[in-house]
Amino acid sequence: MDDNDLLHRLRRLREQAVDFSEEHPDRGNIHPNHVLSAQNLLHYLALRSHELRDVQLALIERGLSSLGILEAHTLATLNSVIAALECLHGCTPSVAPIAPIHVTESQQLLEQASCSLFGKRPNQREARIMVTMPTEAADGHKLLSDLLEAGMDVMRINCAHDNADTWQQMIGNLRLAESQTHTLCKTQLDLAGPKLRTGALGAAGRVLKLKPVRDLFGQVQTPARVWLIPPGDDAVIHDIPSLTVSGDVLAETRIGDSILLNDTREANRELTIVAEHQHARLVETNQTIYLVEDTPLFFMRNGDKLGKGRLTDVHEVTLPLVLQCGDYLTLTRENKPGSSSPARIHCTLEQAFDVVQAGQPVWLDDGKIGGIVEHNDGAEILVRITQTPPGGAKLRAEKGINFPDTIFELPALTAKDLADLETMAGKVDMVALSFVRSPQDVADLQQHFQRLGIPETGIILKIENRAAFENLPAILLTAMRSPHIGVMIARGDLAVEVGFERLSEVQEEILWLCEAAHIPVIWATQILEGMAKKGAPSRAEVSDAAMSIRAECAMLNKGPNIVETVRFLDGILQRMGNHYHKRRLMMRPLSVCRNAGL
Repeated sequence: MDDNDLLHRLRRLREQAVDFSEEHPDRGNIHPNHVLSAQNLLHYLALRSHELRDVQLALIERGLSSLGILEAHTLATLNSVIAALECLHGCTPSVAPIAPIHVTESQQLLEQASCSLFGKRPNQREARIMVTMPTEAADGHKLLSDLLEAGMDVMRINCAHDNADTWQQMIGNLRLAESQTHTLCKTQLDLAGPKLRTGALGAAGRVLKLKPVRDLFGQVQTPARVWLIPPGDDAVIHDIPSLTVSGDVLAETRIGDSILLNDTREANRELTIVAEHQHARLVETNQTIYLVEDTPLFFMRNGDKLGKGRLTDVHEVTLPLVLQCGDYLTLTRENKPGSSSPARIHCTLEQAFDVVQAGQPVWLDDGKIGGIVEHNDGAEILVRITQTPPGGAKLRAEKGINFPDTIFELPALTAKDLADLETMAGKVDMVALSFVRSPQDVADLQQHFQRLGIPETGIILKIENRAAFENLPAILLTAMRSPHIGVMIARGDLAVEVGFERLSEVQEEILWLCEAAHIPVIWATQILEGMAKKGAPSRAEVSDAAMSIRAECAMLNKGPNIVETVRFLDGILQRMGNHYHKRRLMMRPLSVCRNAGL
């Protein structure tokens, strides 16, 4: 490609970008915070509608910018490249259209937007850390203080779990933690949305298995323990299970007394009282015991009988459905507990039974189980299982269901979402809209914000299905009618919807579009999940966590090791922040190069 052809192509691309921006119908509805950013987004959309790889190669051959990093300042970059090429060609630089955004201004706009949503940037890193709250965050402020000291910047409350009273207790505990740690933290409320989930499973029975922990040689390392409590006392003490004992016999016992019983296998077993708490007794055993409702207990002291009681309120045990490739699973419209023979479970979204068609794929539990719809009669959907992990998969209640090829015409806001929004209005800094599919979903939320008098509350768009990705430009432009907006890349559901093999490509495109619009991004789903749950990350998780530096915020899910995980992620983001700003490599001195003898 000669210089004349290259110049003609670039000038034509610039002309089309400017025309597209000036003629776009949504341009006049943008909030003042985003007017320049919306222009830049439109310029970028116009540019990326063309095949540009031959242009890029021609520019590289001439030692010019390849247009590879122009998202945040599209027209300014085009103007600079055209001017440089004109000078190389010996032409007088043409009069360039005024660019709305230049490099420095683009960085400032994104930083301002990030601060408005996620708070002031931490001292040692650019990306913020968001943490999903466990129910225990409502019990006191100790966990929240630890999280703030470890590096948490945003508290995430998931409306799919707990209730409004619990959420408000979490926020109250956060305020106490902030005052103790002298740290500020933003709050995000995730609306549950119309997620398809599995229903309840039928109980297999009431039984509690007590099993001590043994070493390699079968020696007991930790005895099995359970609290025995009198009727009317429902406290669970120190996270150890509890069982109710009928009668008044517990009050007569003391440490050292024993309890004799026959378990479900007619095996003679013995428990020993090792601690007291009012009338509750902590018992332990070195034997494996299966306890069921109405098991007789004989309380003994030094061989003498103290009294007798019976176990009551033994918790029901629900077993998961075990599925293998080739098995069949029936999804039912009727809301009844599921069963295993044959495998049946309720699907919570009634509309699925109206629109799902035979031959369409279905994924369950975040893509762990895959299948093909064999038949849908409006009451039941028969699924043939085609994909599971080796050895099969276990399907439990409240797990996600995805029909990636099925179009659902339903609003993103449910009746529950509206009730939760009204209860929590004004109490959180931002609200995340789940399962957004169209610009109208965003407009609906904006109308409710106006009705509730909270137009300044931030809006987070959760991109977690194929429709949201395909409609993303229009969704972003509609969202830009509000003053404070962000995007969450919900990679779990999104991977199932678009296909795991496309996830990397899709999340890149989302990042590009959001950077063009100067909209902050939350990198979400399973970041360091192994560490949060089990205490140690995998190598792949560490690499994935490092990639979150591309976003303005990284989200962690709850887990027993969440404080240590926040601290670990904080260190990763600090180190990676010295090397990258978005996709741009920042060339700080490298110690490995200094050690090369230079």
